[in-house]
Amino acid sequence: MNFALTPEQEQIQAAIERACAPFDADYWLKKDQEGGFPHDFHQALAESGWLGIAMPEEYGGAGLGISEAALMMHTISATGAGLSGASAVHMNIFGLHPVVVFGTDEQKKRWLPPLIEGRDKACFGVTEPNTGLNTLKLQTRAVRQGDHYVVHGQKVYISTAQVANKILLLTRTTPVEQARGTEGLTLFYTDLDRSKIEVHEIAKLGRACVDTNQLFIDGLRIPVEDRVGEEGKGFSYILHGMNPERILIAAEAVGLGRAALARAAGYAAEREVFGRPIGKNQAIQHPLAEAWMDLEAAHLMVQKAASLYDQGKNCAAEANAAKYLGAEAGYRACERAIFTHGGMGYAKEYHVERYMRESWIPRLAPVSPQLIMCFIAEKVLGLPKSY
Repeated sequence: MNFALTPEQEQIQAAIERACAPFDADYWLKKDQEGGFPHDFHQALAESGWLGIAMPEEYGGAGLGISEAALMMHTISATGAGLSGASAVHMNIFGLHPVVVFGTDEQKKRWLPPLIEGRDKACFGVTEPNTGLNTLKLQTRAVRQGDHYVVHGQKVYISTAQVANKILLLTRTTPVEQARGTEGLTLFYTDLDRSKIEVHEIAKLGRACVDTNQLFIDGLRIPVEDRVGEEGKGFSYILHGMNPERILIAAEAVGLGRAALARAAGYAAEREVFGRPIGKNQAIQHPLAEAWMDLEAAHLMVQKAASLYDQGKNCAAEANAAKYLGAEAGYRACERAIFTHGGMGYAKEYHVERYMRESWIPRLAPVSPQLIMCFIAEKVLGLPKSY
């Protein structure tokens, strides 16, 4: 069992670090203060060919695995870009995986190259105001009328909808009371038609440069050729993107924690109080050492989950565990970075307060820590379902 990066993975890491180098801490501080999508950062990664890291080569992607994608997202976050940088490209990596698996050749030729090249930006329209994580109860309705579907409904917490021109949209095509099991939901990848979709940004705690929104859909017409797979099978299709998403968000959280830890250690080595660096004090050393160990352990679970996924093996428990452990370790590292800085940790110029605000994202999304524990209890430990 070898935990070292392969030569190819080392090259990927170095290349991502070079691509991120022009976008330093001051760049992300300004973005956090002013908002506005980081188009130049997104374009830089597109021009370097990284937006298609896990997409098939025949459509312009690199054809690599989730292990390499997780390494990429971890590296972006760890450079100091944090969740602001990672979220700007997150959707590219996992979002269209249902299209890769279930789309037709014509659809993949039409949809994947523009996304990989950075000409298209997509958002992921699943969550709704009244259903939360209870996806099987989604109410946004798509009704077929000839060669089109007409959609009405609402979506919430939809990232990048302010700048996206495409949407991966999960809808209900069979009423809840008539649907059997997981059937009745249908997946589309289509144009985000702003004459039929109102996009309202949600003001939030952090990650100001990557917008989060509520969508109001009124009469959106979607051609049949924009349907992914069969009608009514959409829930099973999006499951193919859920485990990769958990792995990637875990990698991003670990990267964020490592960025915070690096700043804390650097500050502790330089800051002098009572004639000595504060980093000589065990009360400073020990919490940071513990944070390093937490992050290392979480990263091992990320690597295990990604490896299992790339081998085509069941990784649901590991992917959920990686998301939980990565999010918690990242959060604790950010918290300790602020404590290490003392009052300066509360000042924006030292960056760690931004990391702290962003560290809440992987704890809350795309699934709550409580539901992860319910999943592990039921699926791994064999305990009865609690909800």
